[in-house]
Amino acid sequence: MREADLSLFEIAVNWLQQGSALAVATVIKTWGSSPCPAGSMLLVDSKGNFQGSVSGGCVESAVIATALDCIAENKTERLRFAVSNDRAWEVGLACGGEMDIWVEPVGAESVGLSPALLQQAAAACHAQQSRVLVRNLSTHTATLYQPDSLDAADADIQAAGAHSLATDNCQLLERQRQMVFIQPVNPALRMLIIGAVHIAQKLITIASTCGYHLVIIDPRQSFASEERFPDVLLHTDWPDKALETLKPDHRTAVITLTHDPKLDEPALAMALHSSAFYIGALGKPEDPCRQDTTPGRAGGK
Repeated sequence: MREADLSLFEIAVNWLQQGSALAVATVIKTWGSSPCPAGSMLLVDSKGNFQGSVSGGCVESAVIATALDCIAENKTERLRFAVSNDRAWEVGLACGGEMDIWVEPVGAESVGLSPALLQQAAAACHAQQSRVLVRNLSTHTATLYQPDSLDAADADIQAAGAHSLATDNCQLLERQRQMVFIQPVNPALRMLIIGAVHIAQKLITIASTCGYHLVIIDPRQSFASEERFPDVLLHTDWPDKALETLKPDHRTAVITLTHDPKLDEPALAMALHSSAFYIGALGKPEDPCRQDTTPGRAGGK
């Protein structure tokens, strides 16, 4: 699998397995116009290689430099960047904003973002499973919860974790002189497209840019070919059978594009009985060449 198709947790594990020393920078709080939301991450190894982003580029160099220091000295740093409205365009922002970024090294002696915890998060991402990463930034400890094990945490973390999973938003709890960062580790949204047609070729370009995990479903193998859809998962079962296997859930969109009732309608029936958050179907416009037979009126419609 290409590195571009992996989650940052999976990339981090790959780098660690290759023997790289690593630091993780995470946006933990934002104010005003921040280019990247809380939870955005940047991986940096000891050679200065990096993946991800915490600012869209405007403060990346400073964060990378700090990450290299954290790796070398085995320390953590909390960075705060504030940009006034007057200077915003100079650093690539449309208007002023502030962000806090937590930079933490990863290594055998780490008690927070340890290799073992990153491995667990990477495995969950690979299996398309949700988790909640709870990091106590004050004590440098971290726990990865399954959604149904959140009840082992205290009430504040339970509520924040459930809300983060549902909304894909991080939360920073500041209590009893401690900072606890709640980060959802959700799989990518899925888009199941019924019909390996020309419209689907355009749609996957847009959807992949938005981060969707894409599946094309079409039993017509001449349509659903790797030549027409490179680097896209192809499913050549009949749509209803494919959806039975793929099990659309609340993080899945289902879109039918074949314009063929024997393919679209069974898929729509399955989708409507699922918890898919979005269901779309390509409608059939009225034929502009059809003759209007209304008495007393001639010509096309």
